Amino acid sequence: EISGAMAGWHRVAAFCVGLLLLLLSARSSGRPAGKCVGDKSCPPAKPPVVLIPGDLGNQLEAKLNKSTVVHYICYKKTETFFTLWLNLELLVPVAIDCWIDNIRLIYNRTTHTTSSPPGVDIRVPGFGDTFSVEYLDPSKHSVGMYFFSIVQALVDWGYTRGDDVKGAPYDWRKAPNENKEYFSRLQQMIEEMAEKAGGPVVLIAHSMGNLYTLYFLNQQPQAWKDRYIKSFIALGAPWAGVVKTLRVVLSGDNDHIPVISSFRIRSQQRSAVSTNWLFPFPSSWPKDQVLVQTPTTNYTVQDYHRLYTDIDFEDGWMMQQDTESLVRDFTPPGVPVHCLYGIGVPTPEAFQYSDKFPDVDPTVTFGLGDGTVNLHSALQCKRWVGKQKHPVTLMELPGNEHVNMLLNVTTVDYIKKVLFSP
Repeated sequence: EISGAMAGWHRVAAFCVGLLLLLLSARSSGRPAGKCVGDKSCPPAKPPVVLIPGDLGNQLEAKLNKSTVVHYICYKKTETFFTLWLNLELLVPVAIDCWIDNIRLIYNRTTHTTSSPPGVDIRVPGFGDTFSVEYLDPSKHSVGMYFFSIVQALVDWGYTRGDDVKGAPYDWRKAPNENKEYFSRLQQMIEEMAEKAGGPVVLIAHSMGNLYTLYFLNQQPQAWKDRYIKSFIALGAPWAGVVKTLRVVLSGDNDHIPVISSFRIRSQQRSAVSTNWLFPFPSSWPKDQVLVQTPTTNYTVQDYHRLYTDIDFEDGWMMQQDTESLVRDFTPPGVPVHCLYGIGVPTPEAFQYSDKFPDVDPTVTFGLGDGTVNLHSALQCKRWVGKQKHPVTLMELPGNEHVNMLLNVTTVDYIKKVLFSP
């Protein structure tokens, strides 16, 4: 009897000592007990989330110290940083000329890089926070609502803003080749979040942010991805570029904002490298599909040089060449991917111009897509099926417009399923 009781006590004591050692070892590694990075057998209750916005998808701030301005009402000097994007007060007649002059980029043909105009200092607020991607307009006008619905849903599920859900905003005027520092900060943030949570991170990107994410993942060794990335949710990804960007560069696009003239903002829109990068990719688009038509010429993906020459915008051709190879070979990301894409919204697939080309609004031919991203581009995600060991899932969102898909209950439910599945 006594020896049995002793044996039982020894077992309990051994168990307690073992538990103590386990707790101590967990504490010494700075990780909660029973949590582990890179070992999928014990994922955390909820994986950390990083949000990567698209083109125009986060706030930008500016500080001025200029010697000249384009209009007497424009500020030459500001003591502090102010919101440049999105600031609705600046997008009104006359004031918009000041805004265009501040947000434009200047391309250097020698270095193949861009910079802000003299006396304009631009910064990206809120890296690691969510405010800069939840609302584009800091006054939180609903017109600027962006990732808010998704972040609010995450908070409702027990997440904390700026802790286990973070935003990764960047200067979206540029392409990945000019945002090197951003990628090293992103890598560091992902590693820190994974270590703290004791498990890998879920990346949620929208629009051009997906190409940024793909570029980033293609730079990482597979062992890093296996350790730090649980999955990649791609919302409205323009995997092969979009036809809509051609119009932006050719004649400007005011996005149906009546007080803004398309031609007024065209110079600024042309100066954004990212716009030229997102022309339909020649490597993935039908070679004979006419994208732009004038009374004298048809332009396909094979005619970009001539197109840029004909509109007298040689810098654009150089930007296109600088960025064309960034994700051209469409290397699989090497992580589980979920591609959600809208369909059933008329999407520009060709533009016809009169003899006033390019200084005139075109007639638009519409095709399939989400209003911005052509279905052909969204479906490129299928090319990864069987090309990587990780699953590739596609989900069609009928009637979902490009930005509204972020507010959609179907999207939010899908994200929840990915986050809380083993």
